[in-house]
Amino acid sequence: MTRTSADQTLEQLASAHSAFEKARSVTPSTRAAWLEAVAAALEEHGDELIHIAKRETHLEENRLGFELKRSIFQLRLFAEEIVRGENLDATIDHADPSWGMGPRPDIRRAKVPLGVVGVFGASNFPFAFSVMGGDTASALAAGCAVVHKIHDGHLELGLRTGEIAMDALTAAGAPVGLFSTVAGRQSAELLVEHPLVKAIGFTGSTAGGRALFNKASARPTPIPFYGELGSINPVFVTEQAWALRKKEILAGYAGSFTMGMGQFCTKPGLLFAPVNETAQFTQILTTELAGKQVAPLLSSRLRQGFDQALAEVAAFEGVDVLVKGNEAEAPRPSVLITTADTVRERPELLELEMFGPATLVIGYAPGANLSELASLLDGQLTSTVHAEPDENVADLLTVLQEKSGRVVWNAWPTGVTVSYAQHHGGPYPATTSNTTSVGTAAISRFMRPVAFDSFPEAQLPPALQDMNPWNIRRRVDGQWEEPSRRAG
Repeated sequence: MTRTSADQTLEQLASAHSAFEKARSVTPSTRAAWLEAVAAALEEHGDELIHIAKRETHLEENRLGFELKRSIFQLRLFAEEIVRGENLDATIDHADPSWGMGPRPDIRRAKVPLGVVGVFGASNFPFAFSVMGGDTASALAAGCAVVHKIHDGHLELGLRTGEIAMDALTAAGAPVGLFSTVAGRQSAELLVEHPLVKAIGFTGSTAGGRALFNKASARPTPIPFYGELGSINPVFVTEQAWALRKKEILAGYAGSFTMGMGQFCTKPGLLFAPVNETAQFTQILTTELAGKQVAPLLSSRLRQGFDQALAEVAAFEGVDVLVKGNEAEAPRPSVLITTADTVRERPELLELEMFGPATLVIGYAPGANLSELASLLDGQLTSTVHAEPDENVADLLTVLQEKSGRVVWNAWPTGVTVSYAQHHGGPYPATTSNTTSVGTAAISRFMRPVAFDSFPEAQLPPALQDMNPWNIRRRVDGQWEEPSRRAG
């Protein structure tokens, strides 16, 4: 298996820093053209990349094609965002001798890129959270250089995607080293520890992410570690919704927790429902699950972890098997069930993530306090509520807002669109920050604000000059000023 040597990794980090120094002040339109070049190259080589991904990951061609399309769309959306200057948050306060708290100097603030960013690819999304996934795309859009650590689960795909992206950037005029890839544990540790690296983007396990987070925090100069670690994504169903839509809800739940063989970070792993008998409940779920396609999990290591987690949850006193899976290479889905009283006594049950096609149902008694049950949860990427529009679920929603980054109403959390308002993050252990790794807001993770106090016009960066040479959106003296229609 390909491994990047320590010397080669150090050379790439030095090259990345040099490229960052050359590229940090290019115009937004130039940077956007680099993103577009990568998007076009991925589009051109799509069939080749999907073929490699299918061989390495066992994922279906349609799923891979959609995921690649998402990555291409994301690059282009980010390109549009930075041309408008949204990521810069340019703000100008002209000098004001009559300012309410005394004379105000001329102060202007804009965000600048951090520098070299180390990105760790995920195992479960070979395109969307991998070499040219969200962390890489947002760091490049921010103006940073990126060294990406390829996940071992799809090494060939990562290497080829990296080659295509590097060739595209070079052809578009980007400095050599602005983006590169490495492989192997030694390179991973160097990314976190090297002084030229100014931030880390990570998607992976809680244990691995926490170990790297600790390394990043223990550096002589700590750096931001934007880690997505783990989430079980609870679903709460009210008694009224259950009475009216039980079959519909269970059909959606079955489809959501088995999507991608349960290997989505937003898979609903917990269902809180007023289950008062299991016969009909089991029959509905069994019927819904019978038609689901199965496939091997992404890697033998993931399969081993899934089997261990499933066995651990099933071994708890008070947990029963409702729908039994199997031990085949492509396992059938498993559904476990317990009671609200059990999780009150053993809340650690709610912290055990079964990363694969398995889920836990928690049956609660009529009149149960759902907000009290929700308070037992750790931080989550998502929480879902199935309720009727006229129900009073304010207390539950208040708790879920504290516990999660995205709250879903009468829908399912799997499938995270890339958009302006999207938030993909949540309190620890879901992530290690309060930011999002999906959507245009993800760009700001890899930037920091700098204020320029009393500077002459000629010494200001273009984003803050009165003439607005980059033609970006800015806030001037408290009022938003939109770009003109002229080209930026």
